[in-house]
Amino acid sequence: MITFRSHLFNVVFYLNLAIWLAFASVTFLLPRMAIIRVAQAWGRSNLWLLWVIVGTRIEFRGRERIPRGGLLMAAKHQSFLETFVLIGCVDDPAIILKRELQWIPVFGWLTIKAGMIPVHRGGPNALAAMNQRAAAEAAGGRQIIIFPEGTRRPPGATPGYRSGVAHLYRSLEVPCLPVALNSGIFWPRRHYIRRPGIVTIEFLDPIPAGLERDEFMRRLQHAIETASDRLLAEAERISATPDVALVRQAD
Repeated sequence: MITFRSHLFNVVFYLNLAIWLAFASVTFLLPRMAIIRVAQAWGRSNLWLLWVIVGTRIEFRGRERIPRGGLLMAAKHQSFLETFVLIGCVDDPAIILKRELQWIPVFGWLTIKAGMIPVHRGGPNALAAMNQRAAAEAAGGRQIIIFPEGTRRPPGATPGYRSGVAHLYRSLEVPCLPVALNSGIFWPRRHYIRRPGIVTIEFLDPIPAGLERDEFMRRLQHAIETASDRLLAEAERISATPDVALVRQAD
């Protein structure tokens, strides 16, 4: 049954994406916030499909901890799910993303229209360009979203935090909100299976601006990893899927 529901969800997910991309194309003629609102609505539609088809729902914890105004949100990255969930948790998100994603027809053009922030990995002055753009967006009250490990990592994997998040934190001079999650249990990377249960996304205590680089990195990694390990243990203990504890080894 899980296999059938997963296949069905994946088909409907991409059909839904195609419909929303067609609808979103109209926003090229509208102010930037129009595409932001469309993207947030697309994210909510995905969560509804995930619940109806697969039996997976999202639980948010600590939303009251999200500061208003300019913000750096640094999230654990285990699946594609958090890329569309987190944009609905703040008013005006700007995601740090690979420059290559903006080359994708329609989708990439819409990320440009939405004011997302590209980074050319390995390119000369890539960090400086990213920091400059992000600082301007945060100064305007936007919430900058970054995945500090740079790529999706399976549940329980050894952390791989990159220095880019520290450079960004120092440039923006705004609080950093760590985000822990256990999405990789239910939406494994590089796999078509979608598992029923409760995906938990937890917003942790903000890290104030102005810390030294090493202290910031220590606090960020400790907060995210400690909370994410706790959420993974919760999912393995209460999930309705018998083999969910095997995901750490199989992913």
